[in-house]
Amino acid sequence: MRRADGTVVYVGKSKSLKNRVTQYFGSGGSHNLKTAKMVSNVADFEYMLTDTEMEALALENRLIKLYQPKYNILLKDSKSYPYIKVDIKSPFPRIEMTRKRLDDGARYFGPYSGARDIYGVIKTLEKTFGIASCKYRFPKDAGKVRPCIYKQIGQCVGPCTGNVSSEEYHALFDQIMPALKGNYGEVRALLSERMQSAAEAMQYESAALYRDRINALDALRTKQKVLCAPDVNYDIFSLYTDDVCSCIGMYVVREGALTDSDSFVFSHDVIVDAESISAFFYEIYKNRTDIPKKVLIGFPMPSDALCDMRKMLSDIAGHKVSVHVPERGDLHALASTVYDFAAHEASEYKHRNERDSKMLFRLAQLLSLEVYPERIESYDISNYGNENITGGMVVAIGGALKKSEYRIFNMKTVSSQDDYASMREMLSRRLEHGNLPDLILLDGGKGHVSVIRELFEERGCDIPVFGMVKDDFHKTRALCDGENTISIANEQAVFQFVYKLQEEVHRFTVTKMRSKKQSTVKHSSLEKVKGIGPEKAKAILAKFGGLAAVKKASVQEIAQVKGVTLQNAQDIKMKFGDK
Repeated sequence: MRRADGTVVYVGKSKSLKNRVTQYFGSGGSHNLKTAKMVSNVADFEYMLTDTEMEALALENRLIKLYQPKYNILLKDSKSYPYIKVDIKSPFPRIEMTRKRLDDGARYFGPYSGARDIYGVIKTLEKTFGIASCKYRFPKDAGKVRPCIYKQIGQCVGPCTGNVSSEEYHALFDQIMPALKGNYGEVRALLSERMQSAAEAMQYESAALYRDRINALDALRTKQKVLCAPDVNYDIFSLYTDDVCSCIGMYVVREGALTDSDSFVFSHDVIVDAESISAFFYEIYKNRTDIPKKVLIGFPMPSDALCDMRKMLSDIAGHKVSVHVPERGDLHALASTVYDFAAHEASEYKHRNERDSKMLFRLAQLLSLEVYPERIESYDISNYGNENITGGMVVAIGGALKKSEYRIFNMKTVSSQDDYASMREMLSRRLEHGNLPDLILLDGGKGHVSVIRELFEERGCDIPVFGMVKDDFHKTRALCDGENTISIANEQAVFQFVYKLQEEVHRFTVTKMRSKKQSTVKHSSLEKVKGIGPEKAKAILAKFGGLAAVKKASVQEIAQVKGVTLQNAQDIKMKFGDK
């Protein structure tokens, strides 16, 4: 569905297009406030046909990511979620955290809601089963390094010694893999059986090792909140909604224990109904490796929507998945617990929004802005002398940093160290694109502001521009408009926000510039000259401090670098010398 200007405001799917269109646009339709607001913005719509519901879900998912419609549920890209990775094809596998799920034959577990829980699980499993956590790679480094303290205290089997075969190491992962799936009971039973067998054979050291592993697994499980009987595996969802926002809460219960939780908060104008929920669940589950046989939904859903969800999840999981709404008993109480969790997360979201709104309103008052600064952009310039001149743009929306909106500008017209010219080029290029900000903050003083205001006057642009002025302790103490200075030192909330913004744009810009510099050093264009390899290029750059200085140096000066011949210097001057 599109606005009059062609902007996509909503993407949906339906088995019956006629019914859906009538539901939204028919004269007899009744809508809640969110849907009515969306419909009032729609001037046209288009449709695509698919052969199956799964194709429709996949297409809906791609279109939502492509257009980022205002009224759809938008989730962060699944690739940003952390996974536990085990490269089981390796002779000596590792347990690792990754945010990239590749088709590389490795086993992936997750995704998880946060990296902290993952590292806790990895650390416990490594110590419990004696998996190496060092930087060495085996069998390449086996027998070449001294065993570390973890080998000495029995927390690593020591593949570094060369005395552990690949088969023995893989046998440890036969116990680890079920634990990563959440099947602690299965692993515990296996370890108990082996402990008993070892004890009966009077292999007491082995029995003690299995005992310690069992205790470590029990300790890991006791850290997780027990909600149900030990044989229960559920994913549970509940929905909290009010006029300000909506929040979907999720609990992951494995073997009766709460192993993970997540929350998804959506602003007041996002439509959260049975149709949009199906897209939400598809996005949640399409990359999950551990889908339980039962999913509980703690809010009403039409029977046909539940049926569609069962089919969708069963297709993704490769086994039958039941989906139902508990109305009474323990399962209903469990769903109510998740509802309370969602309500709490929504309350936190509203509190943050209220706090940020007050701060932005105060910022608008201090700067005498005519428009509430919903979108604020901050800019900085970083460089190594005349090289690697880099401009960075950091964005805050509603007072919160929006990293997906950050941008880097590599200077195209500025070739020397001139912050004013670089800032002008960066902002000039920024104006060529849409979604302009309500306020611009420059990491600089009156000079930077004057240059950009002159540019805006030439372009007929009236975006407010201020410079962030630092004190002797390198902290932002005031904002300047080119003529006047507005102190923010006594405005705690505003000061913290502007300071955070200035630190972030500086960090982002410097990091990108250094990365570009390192890339230049690793792959210097000097190496394109005949007879100049990595070592000579490195020595030349170290001598002159950069390619710009090399270009200005004489043949004799270049030839003075150790290892560089006169012919090398002449060839360099021929290629890079000032024309």
